[in-house]
Amino acid sequence: MSQNIYLITILLPLGTLLLIFALKYGSAAYQARVRAASDASYRELAQNALNAQAAANASLAAMQAELTQISARLAQVSKILQDVQ
Repeated sequence: MSQNIYLITILLPLGTLLLIFALKYGSAAYQARVRAASDASYRELAQNALNAQAAANASLAAMQAELTQISARLAQVSKILQDVQ
């Protein structure tokens, strides 16, 4: 019986140390996976923002071109009305 108690008193602290190191390693690995997933999400979000900004810029350029055409037409109509008077 004393041998069993002796082995238990030696193996329990060693097992505890191994368990602590295993938990620390598992925690670090989990945090690294979560961080990598988070970084990928941020990259995807940044890419989506760039795409949205490019689409908004293209739409704005189209609106400005149309506004320029409308202004030119309005100037022509104004000139015609002045000539008629």
